[in-house]
Amino acid sequence: MTLSYGVGESVWMHPPVHRILGWSSKPSNLNLRRNVWRLNQIRQIVDSDIFVKGEPAISDLNTLNRFPNLLFANLINKNGFKIGSIADFTFDFKTGNILNYLISRSNPRIPGSSRWKLNIQSISDQQPGLVFCLEESLDDFVLVKSSIKNEFIKKGKNFFNKFDDMKNIATNKLEDWLEEDDSYSTKTFSEDDQLLNGNNKSNSDANNANYSNNRENDPWI
Repeated sequence: MTLSYGVGESVWMHPPVHRILGWSSKPSNLNLRRNVWRLNQIRQIVDSDIFVKGEPAISDLNTLNRFPNLLFANLINKNGFKIGSIADFTFDFKTGNILNYLISRSNPRIPGSSRWKLNIQSISDQQPGLVFCLEESLDDFVLVKSSIKNEFIKKGKNFFNKFDDMKNIATNKLEDWLEEDDSYSTKTFSEDDQLLNGNNKSNSDANNANYSNNRENDPWI
């Protein structure tokens, strides 16, 4: 017989060794009772449904809130500033060992936001609600899932980079064309100057010759 025990609500973990022990589920939104399950009770996972064997332990929300948990804790960088929050994690199904945590820049409860991977080795210290890491910013982490906003910003940045590259190429070609045009104009002007100087010299020689002939034929001189 298959019974529904409600929706999974919170994880039951042991933060000092980064290990998952189980999780809790709530029968309904109006019920304060919580069903607590061990990890080894899982028999199969199909999409978002978990099939378990055996009966759960009964607890309440106030008791479970006193259990240590790193989910939704603030991530503090090496300089003491908050750079994100613990949003999720990946773990080994057989042993329960957490492989790495997933970091969110904004509210970790908002779906669809970007996720960065935080390795266990990068954690320098941890306290209730706080996780300290060795990195300085989220750019030092590996981006696991990119949000629509982040993809839009990245594509827009790539577009502007390509536009700048095209503008630089066009500017370089224009400068090369202007330099070639200047060199051609200088060469043309020099040839014209030589031709003009040659004509001026010929006209000057002709004028001098005419002046000499006129001087010799002038009876008054």
